[in-house]
Amino acid sequence: MQDYKELLVWQKSHAFVLSIYKSLLTFPKDEAFNLISQLKRASTSIPTNIAEGTGRFTQKDFASYLQIALGSSHEVEYLILLSKDLGFMNPEPYQLHWQHINEIKAMLISLIKKVRN
Repeated sequence: MQDYKELLVWQKSHAFVLSIYKSLLTFPKDEAFNLISQLKRASTSIPTNIAEGTGRFTQKDFASYLQIALGSSHEVEYLILLSKDLGFMNPEPYQLHWQHINEIKAMLISLIKKVRN
């Protein structure tokens, strides 16, 4: 077991969630139970699953939670693309979020490989 707060991928994913929440403040209010809710759920799933995985006793279990976090990161990637295409997210924040989520995905893939070996 390890302290999830020490993992760089958790730190980056936590910062990502904070930036997503800030961006969501500009979304139309009628999206509160649709896209806003989905983005909140999917983005928070990333650091949440990393944290939960560190509390498991086996590397195999930890890798499974990292895999769930990776799936959530793919979901978020699509949702921010959809947000941009619908005109809810301006190009600059979209580009920052896009870069951030792809960095998180790469880090998760690397960590999953490391944990599985």
